[in-house]
Amino acid sequence: MTRSAEVPDARARQLGAVLHERRRAAGMTLAHLAIQTGLSQSFLSQLENGRTNTSLRSLQHIADALSTTATALLAAADDIAPTPLVRASDDTARPQAEPGGGTVRALVNGDRDLRALAFTGGTDRGDRDFAHRADEIIHVISGSISLVADDVEYTLTAGDTYYCQAGERHRWSAHTDDTQTLVIAVADDRTVRRTR
Repeated sequence: MTRSAEVPDARARQLGAVLHERRRAAGMTLAHLAIQTGLSQSFLSQLENGRTNTSLRSLQHIADALSTTATALLAAADDIAPTPLVRASDDTARPQAEPGGGTVRALVNGDRDLRALAFTGGTDRGDRDFAHRADEIIHVISGSISLVADDVEYTLTAGDTYYCQAGERHRWSAHTDDTQTLVIAVADDRTVRRTR
């Protein structure tokens, strides 16, 4: 009998299938993707076959190589039918592999125009800057974070919100492992129309 710990996670299998499909559509081999991401070919193979999970940081490297975003890949891998309600008891959290990575929990089911992620921890989110095609809101639920936006550093504490405009370079990291941060954004692969 197979122990449950040996059974691949359904979300890992779904994400692996999406990564495999996107890599093949981009005309890339695993070897080429490994070079582009700095990740090992064996890790990428295990990931595509649903035998391992990945951190958000590694997924961001893969997304860069595939000319997309990590949130777009996660949304495409979300096999849950879009519903208007996500319960606190719903298992949508993804632990991060790196120490200090924390967890990220999707607050929206399915591939939607609006994305919402709840991060717990994330003390070591790296020094990579992001610049999205649409606006984003970063809100601290509890604890505090350091946020750098266009080379200006801010400290945000519980209840503080930063409005990040489209194209604004930014990055953030939590000060403690129990810090909770909410990120809401229009999906990068969507078009925002502004009328005046």
